[in-house]
Amino acid sequence: MSKYPLIPAALAAGSLIFGANAFAQTTDANRSPGQVLFDNGVSLSVNYTGEAATNPSGGIRQSTDYAGQIYFGADFDFAKIAGLDGTSAHVAMTQRHGRNLASDAIGNNTSVQEIYGTQNLHLAELTVEQKLFDGRLDVTAGRTVANVAFLNSPIYCNFQSNSTCGNPTFIFKDSNFTYFPASSWGGDAKALLTDKIYLHAGAYEVNPHDKTSATHGFDFGTDNATGTTIPFELGYETSFANDSLPRHYQIGGWYDDSDYADPLLDAAGNTALLSGKPYATNHGRSGGFFRFDQMIWRPDSASKRGLTLFGIVMTRVSGRVSEERFYELGLLQTGTFAGRDEDTLGFMVNDQQFSDSTLAGIRAARQSAGGSGSIPKHEVMMELAYGAQVTSAIRFSPNLQYIINPDQTAEPFRTKNIPDAFVVGFKFTVDLAKIAGLAPPSF
Repeated sequence: MSKYPLIPAALAAGSLIFGANAFAQTTDANRSPGQVLFDNGVSLSVNYTGEAATNPSGGIRQSTDYAGQIYFGADFDFAKIAGLDGTSAHVAMTQRHGRNLASDAIGNNTSVQEIYGTQNLHLAELTVEQKLFDGRLDVTAGRTVANVAFLNSPIYCNFQSNSTCGNPTFIFKDSNFTYFPASSWGGDAKALLTDKIYLHAGAYEVNPHDKTSATHGFDFGTDNATGTTIPFELGYETSFANDSLPRHYQIGGWYDDSDYADPLLDAAGNTALLSGKPYATNHGRSGGFFRFDQMIWRPDSASKRGLTLFGIVMTRVSGRVSEERFYELGLLQTGTFAGRDEDTLGFMVNDQQFSDSTLAGIRAARQSAGGSGSIPKHEVMMELAYGAQVTSAIRFSPNLQYIINPDQTAEPFRTKNIPDAFVVGFKFTVDLAKIAGLAPPSF
């Protein structure tokens, strides 16, 4: 890989845009390149997301960090390409770069820049999708991730905190739930029981090797796999097409039979932080959740402007885990000022409750370093964010975040608690495919 991480991604983006543009322009000068590609079964996505964050107060020290991602994606509709009804393929790659303010300056292990993670050029998706029974059963399989198909919502990434975007952080603390863009083998099936009620389940290989900077997602072997994570849910979902106040309710859970580290003990049953030996390896843990989003106010039935309430409750069911429960509640207003129908204003707050095992380890480490005092059982993260649609292709999202009781799992030998942190963030996205005229048409 290049010494300069932006070079391969930029070259790939340039080649993709130039090649597709040339193809489309030579095909039909009367239609946009994106329309021509779409009509021939190809939809392209190329975008850039950047996230800056600084903590003017609180945390371990004051600093500023930036993280970014270039995304390349293509969807292939084989009904148009080869006459195969209901069959499609999906390919996506990312190039991520930058640093993480949470680990560099705040001290907690939940990032305030959700775009950070798997900092290299990485294959995020290579899947085949098949819709059956007039679209009532949708099956996808290949190289993929669990967190795109489950516990996700278009609401969440109006925020920058990784405690919410792209998924509630609890699922990654208490399971080996696979996350974007660190793909592995997996798939899901979603069956419509009625027009509004569905059953959804999946299975995903857990392979720690796929999450490291040493791999780019193209090692398709399973030699390093440690097990499987299985999410499932029963859902009720409506849209603007069939509901004046769209809503989404889910109840579900997960089972993870892969290897995971004990939150407290080494193999001999001693506190691992004090013994210096590796944490004991455990197998089998599970959890459950209930989540919802409900539009509660819509001033005009001719537009999608309105106020949506959303929330989630998650809990451990079995296993020795680092967190016991997670709660989140938030509001998102779509359409703010006159003429700003696509702008958003959102607020969310969540509470992570740590397990007794996690607290016992930190307490023992602090005492060994000469410290004292109680260890907070709850970490509360909140964010106020405004999303401004500057043009059809550019969006700015300034945000303010506040962290009460930053967790000390990454700094267990500190002799006192980490001060509450105030974070100023700025997120922006640029739709490069739309700027180049390669985006599929909007409907």
